[in-house]
Amino acid sequence: MLFVITAIDKEASLGLRMETRAAHLAYVKETGVLKLGGPFLDARGDMAGSMMIIDVADIQAARIWAGNDPYAKAGLFESEDIRPWKAVANNCGAAL
Repeated sequence: MLFVITAIDKEASLGLRMETRAAHLAYVKETGVLKLGGPFLDARGDMAGSMMIIDVADIQAARIWAGNDPYAKAGLFESEDIRPWKAVANNCGAAL
């Protein structure tokens, strides 16, 4: 089942994001559930949050996955939302 995770970073936390980024990317790669994701950008173009679409069994698995993300464990996020999602169109192509 697909879930969209949206998370907004705490104010002035770009340093923490960069410190934990390698661990976050390794976690994403190792778990193999991410279908699409990337950072939100602020007005300066700096990373300021995350959007991830994951494929897991249920909402509990999505919450566990999100809670084990190194970004979450480091306390990066001011807020986080997890919602079931249904894909009805895909025009992303190979450009991503």
